Amino acid sequence: VPPAGDGRGRAACEGRVDSTLPPTSSKMNALLGQTVRLGNSVSSRRGNELSAARAPVAAPRARGAVQTQCSLKELRDRISSVKNTKKITDAMKLVAAAKVRRAQDAVVSGRPFSENLVKVLYGVNTRLRGEPIDVPLCDVRPVKRVAVVAVSGDRGLCGGYNNFIIKKAEERMAELDAMKVEHCLFTVGKKATQYFSRRNYNIVRSFDCGQTPTTADAQGLADEIFASFVAEDVDKVELIYTRFVSLINSTPTVQTLLPLTPKGEVCDINGNCVDAANDEVFKLTTKDGELAVEVEERTMDTPEMNPAMIFEQEPESILDALLPLYLNSQILRALQEAVASELAARMNAMNNASDNARDLSKKLSLSYNRQRQAKITQEILEIVGGAAA
Repeated sequence: VPPAGDGRGRAACEGRVDSTLPPTSSKMNALLGQTVRLGNSVSSRRGNELSAARAPVAAPRARGAVQTQCSLKELRDRISSVKNTKKITDAMKLVAAAKVRRAQDAVVSGRPFSENLVKVLYGVNTRLRGEPIDVPLCDVRPVKRVAVVAVSGDRGLCGGYNNFIIKKAEERMAELDAMKVEHCLFTVGKKATQYFSRRNYNIVRSFDCGQTPTTADAQGLADEIFASFVAEDVDKVELIYTRFVSLINSTPTVQTLLPLTPKGEVCDINGNCVDAANDEVFKLTTKDGELAVEVEERTMDTPEMNPAMIFEQEPESILDALLPLYLNSQILRALQEAVASELAARMNAMNNASDNARDLSKKLSLSYNRQRQAKITQEILEIVGGAAA
């Protein structure tokens, strides 16, 4: 190394070649000067870029952009958490899809019994030919008090399923209040019970729905309704439940449950038939590695009632035995359709949650990679700057 006062050392640091030096030393000094100038220029340019990047930007934030001000470790933990959540929602979606199929099979398997029961009721009514019938369940009287039966689910994570039923029940009770008609409430499902009990509604009795409604569950609700109607505590019973239409469509329906019609027609409060002529079964399959839904229409054919059939009992006694049975079957079918609608809503909700988790994971991974690259670039610049100093 040349001494401090030597002009040759100063010439080498400034990138100039001294003519007094040997040829080899002159080339080495020139190469060293070019390297120092290149390092200084790169360092100054990178410093300007970092200063511009760190300067505040007044551009508006893009909608849906992920703004993260956290370390790389926190980002890695967040990405891992989102991926684990996606696995859970995917599993819940598949479980709900399997349960929807079983609920549909339960609805379809009970349809032949309901159809034959309706035909028997129609045949008995045809034999009576408009004669007056003294059957308690068919007693039509002035409506002074209405019993509203709201069927909801026991659990959440099913989108707006429970909210739609609760709103429908509140709207119907508001209409009854506007008509100055008294009303009481029967709740089926924990969500409806919790909601209405916190708001001081007149709840007579609460029932649990469960995931697999049975005849015993329908019988318990039917007995309470039957006792209230026969004792004239209520003059009309309306059932509010979610009618299963498809995997992506369910309709909250208000059905008049009592008084029954001798023909066994199932109609809503506006007189429209709500008993579907055909049943559609939705199968969850896979096509090209992706989940797909196939629709299968099933029509249950039941033979016509023989007009030559002779009834040994009186028509009134037959109706007394058939109408409660028909009431139980209608309540059971409503519970099964409500469960199928809840499971379909849960499957759609978990599908949307999985899609959102996938999008969020992509955005977080992009942010993580950008921060990691920026950190690597900064470390390289620090090394270059240290070498130049």
